[in-house]
Amino acid sequence: MGKLQAGIIPVTPFQQNCTILFDDETREGVVIDPGGDVPTILEVVSENGITLREIWLTHGHIDHAGGADELREVLGIPVIGPHEADLPLLQKLEVQAEKFGVKMAARNLVPDRWLNEGDTVSFGDHVFEVFHCPGHAPGHVIYYNRKQKFAHLGDVLFNGSIGRTDLPGGDHETLLASIRDKVLPLGDDVGFICGHGPGSRIGDERRNNPFLRGL
Repeated sequence: MGKLQAGIIPVTPFQQNCTILFDDETREGVVIDPGGDVPTILEVVSENGITLREIWLTHGHIDHAGGADELREVLGIPVIGPHEADLPLLQKLEVQAEKFGVKMAARNLVPDRWLNEGDTVSFGDHVFEVFHCPGHAPGHVIYYNRKQKFAHLGDVLFNGSIGRTDLPGGDHETLLASIRDKVLPLGDDVGFICGHGPGSRIGDERRNNPFLRGL
């Protein structure tokens, strides 16, 4: 097996980081949070000769999950995650599109497999540990590759900010607890991709992110 590689495709009016993780030798991989613009995702994957094996979701908001059912149907691959606490969000993706007033072909869905704290997901030799990190959304999970010291944090922690907590199911104190108890202990040298904007390292955020003071 080769090295773990990551590519980002900004999708939807929310410019969400749809992420492709793949092995640079086998060209097999997964897609994390295909929020929409499925034809664009498929085009990028095809142009780079990547074979997607699974769809991983961090949580059930429209900009992260809106295109998952369509992509599952086109490719015939399973949707994995998030935690079952996000079922109400995933069952109302079409309503979310109307609420936010965005023109997106979102489709409600139920994943093929829910994820819980302590689970693992993988493709090839690349194994990711699952951590349940509620606060931005009740069922939010993050994915951590211990060997590569790399994580996908979805909308839990950003470069210079944290996930918003004013959406249904959000809770500020719960989010801070998730960051304190689940994310920061991963280690300062862990690099991460997040749901929006540029990634960072956990240590840089611990030192410089104003939202993490006192954690």
